[in-house]
Amino acid sequence: MLDLVPVLAGRARTVSVLEGGLTNVNHKVETEDGAYVVRRWSEQSGLLSIDRDNEYENSLRAAAVGVGAPVVAYLPEHCTMVLGYVSGQTLDPEAIRRGDRLERIATACRDLHGAERFRDDFDMFAIQPRYLALCRERGFRIPDDYGRFEPHRDAIADAMTARDEGTVPCHNDLLAENFIDAGDRMFLIDYEYSGNNDPCFELGNLWSESNLAPAQLEELIGAYYGRLLRHKVARARLWGLMSKYGWTLWAAIQHSVSDIDFDFWEWGMEKYDRAVAEFDSPEFEQLLDDARRSD
Repeated sequence: MLDLVPVLAGRARTVSVLEGGLTNVNHKVETEDGAYVVRRWSEQSGLLSIDRDNEYENSLRAAAVGVGAPVVAYLPEHCTMVLGYVSGQTLDPEAIRRGDRLERIATACRDLHGAERFRDDFDMFAIQPRYLALCRERGFRIPDDYGRFEPHRDAIADAMTARDEGTVPCHNDLLAENFIDAGDRMFLIDYEYSGNNDPCFELGNLWSESNLAPAQLEELIGAYYGRLLRHKVARARLWGLMSKYGWTLWAAIQHSVSDIDFDFWEWGMEKYDRAVAEFDSPEFEQLLDDARRSD
């Protein structure tokens, strides 16, 4: 299959596995002319609402503003995309929690959000019900009390309609491992869930995925917007909560269908337990009020 890629065809090459992918199998391919990442996915990934054509087109737009890796080839008939290899430090939650990169991360998000609009929109309020219907239809295991928080989800949706914040091209899956610090700039990789969205979703998802302190979210908001805005902090926290609630079902689907050697159930339940604590917190109602108000 690699011989179908012009920059790899007929060339001597070495291939090694890149660890860490939760929906793809990734390999690093090295030739005398450069290094590349070959991403291969299962046809089952369609259950996760991943549109690979959307991913490809948005990867091109992210690369065009210097935030995404260069796209080398797209072979959908072989469930494969090839990208340039980005040399640098792949971050982890601890590296982000240290706090010394938060301003650069906010800058990378702003740069991505200034790209040409992405092909499709991303709406967790639409994706989460689709995931839930799929789990119920196929009998996939989900937390026993998951439905108890549907009124909380609806309250968040209502609070988000208080003002039109607009949408921008967003990554929407800001795991720490999707950041690569190349020294002179910060890259964002893996655009499977990319789409136009509220920028506060991006910042809240980042806050949630790396389990940052509330004060660090405030720092992110201040760095991104140029000043600290209470209603933006509230929106980001509520989006972070909503992302945990939605990605819990993503993990439930992966637990049932994925061949990747990873404990998706434990990963999802860690998110769910944190979501439950936030839903049940006395702060929840205050966040709804703050999100509705202007500073």
